[in-house]
Amino acid sequence: MLNSNYPPKRGFTSSEFEIRLIKAHKIMHKHQLDVLLLTMPANIRYFSGFDTQFLHSPTRPWFLVIPFGEEPIAVIPEIGKSVMQSTWIKDISTWHSPNPKDDGISLLSSIINRKNGKHNRVGAELGREMSLRMPLIDFNILKTKTNAKIVDGTPAIWEVRMTKTEAEITHINHICKITSQAYNDLPNFLKIGETEKDAADKLKMDIIRRGADTIPYMPVVSGENGISQIISGPSDRVLSNGDVLFIDTGSTYDGYFCDFDRNFAIGKVSDTVSKTYELLWEATEAGIKSAIPGATTGDIWYEMNKVIESKTNIRNDVGRFGHGLGLQLTEPPSHTFNSKNKILKNMVLTIEPGIEYLPGKTMVHEENIFISDDGPVLPVSYTHLRAHETRGNRVMRGGG
Repeated sequence: MLNSNYPPKRGFTSSEFEIRLIKAHKIMHKHQLDVLLLTMPANIRYFSGFDTQFLHSPTRPWFLVIPFGEEPIAVIPEIGKSVMQSTWIKDISTWHSPNPKDDGISLLSSIINRKNGKHNRVGAELGREMSLRMPLIDFNILKTKTNAKIVDGTPAIWEVRMTKTEAEITHINHICKITSQAYNDLPNFLKIGETEKDAADKLKMDIIRRGADTIPYMPVVSGENGISQIISGPSDRVLSNGDVLFIDTGSTYDGYFCDFDRNFAIGKVSDTVSKTYELLWEATEAGIKSAIPGATTGDIWYEMNKVIESKTNIRNDVGRFGHGLGLQLTEPPSHTFNSKNKILKNMVLTIEPGIEYLPGKTMVHEENIFISDDGPVLPVSYTHLRAHETRGNRVMRGGG
């Protein structure tokens, strides 16, 4: 499926959701959880297929209850009933919301109490890289109304989601291809004298034209001989000879993200910048090669850091060199120096070394990979394209 030139069909079959549910039940058993309580849009979508832009509004809470050994139960505001009915979910309970006096809590607690089991434990989204999408005051009321103990279900949820199904990988592969192709063509349209916003608009329009659904994330930063940060922009700054233009993007197809960045040299940049770029490519390739089943994400960090520190006098203090990817732009695991997370088949990871090569000047490069039985697989052909001239711009770029 990774070699297909056609976009995957949007949405997933009931059998796909059944595969995810069976996996969840096994992991719930392992963690001694009778019920999973889900409130985050990504978690609800993962198990139900429920998708609506209405979730951007924080006014109403939405719940999905997964009892051990049973199908999920949607506990949602009445306004979302018809959309939920279009998914594979059969059991749907609703209330009229918003209702500040009781915004679904009595209904939710009664369902949890009915489905509570021998362990008397409900797993909720209380841990890292999760969020409980309901008012804290309502959560505290829920704890008094349920017979079970509400515990952190985060480890179980991520254990389910960290390894992807074949259908998920096909979706992620498609958005990676779309975005990589747009990145590769962007140098043909970059011009000295245009702004960061001009460059961002060109890339956004091309990614959407190629079939992406949304582009929720696109920091664009430029600066002479390098950039000072990688998390904001674009601005109205004009691109000039000697600039480095950094663009990071999290684009989506049917809810699934890609997440990788590119560095473009505008005109002629310094030798220090060019050598740093080459060094990051070496580190990226070392990280990719080390991403094999059985290794740890700490091993990935170590191999990239070893390349960087072997050729520089700068000790690296970057917190992590990549992360997981899926329905969220960033997911566990994180590639940190002390991480013991095992790399498993069907994980989707980013490889993201970074370095501060001059005071106040940083450079980051990022790729996306899938983990197979044999090791890492890139979503598109992986070729190191060195600096070349295009329309007066010298552009540093790499294949996706």
